[in-house]
Formats: sequence, C-alpha cells, structure tokens
Amino acid sequence: MKEFQGRVVIPGQVKAKALVTKSGFNTLASFQKSLMFNDKKATCSDQNNQDLYKKKMARKALCMPQTIGSTTGGMVLYCACDMGASPACLLFSNTIDSLAAAGAILSDIWTDINLPTIDNLGQDFLNYVKDGMTVEVLDGGIVRVY
Repeated sequence: MKEFQGRVVIPGQVKAKALVTKSGFNTLASFQKSLMFNDKKATCSDQNNQDLYKKKMARKALCMPQTIGSTTGGMVLYCACDMGASPACLLFSNTIDSLAAAGAILSDIWTDINLPTIDNLGQDFLNYVKDGMTVEVLDGGIVRVY
C-alpha cells in the first residue's frame, strides 16, 4: 500500500478499482457514445486513448494526468453524473483544469452524485497506480492505493 497527498477539489470518501491513463483524458470523446446511447457502464469511446478505449469507466477511480479536448468537458462530466454513469472519483496527478473542475463542481451541486476530486497527486502517483488496484479516497486529499 502507498499513500499520496493531493489537494481537495470536491471532498468525499470512496473506495473503487483504478482505471488509469497516462495520457490526457478527453472527456467528450470518452463519454460521447455513453451519453448518446444511455450506456450506464460508460464504455470509453475515445479511440485515441489506448489506455482506456472500450473499458468501463462508471464507478471506477479514474486516474489521469489532466483532461484535454473540448470546452464541453465540464458539461459532459455533469451529464455523466446526472445519468448515473460517472466514475467513482477523479484523481489527477497534475493540477486540474478549469473545465474539469467546473464539471465536478456542477455535478456536486446539481446532482445527488458525490464525485470526489483530488488533484496535484504527483507523477509518483501516476507511476504507481495500475488498472484494477484498489484506490481509497480519504478526507483531506489523502489517496491510498493497494
């Protein structure tokens, strides 16, 4: 087990299996088909992200460096939460961008879904965590991986 300290963007506690990408996460491309076809498993449709393509994102601890892509990214996160297809949490090795932060905050305010979001976990976090590992988000931005 290893513990990492990040910055809390959206507070909350959760335990989930990790889903990891080492490249930027394109929110729109990843959730587009899920939103269009009401896929509650949120199968990643971004064929440019080979780490995640065709993997189920719902209820996973989504671990990434940062988000990339469309300015609709925040609204896409909100819609995924609203339809019950959101990840369990968002964990960023880098500083969260304003669009992903907006989506997480809107989801927290406008839905019943808690989407704990932690950023600034560092490159060591992204190097350590692997798909399928258990990730536990605790109070104060502490993330345990085992």
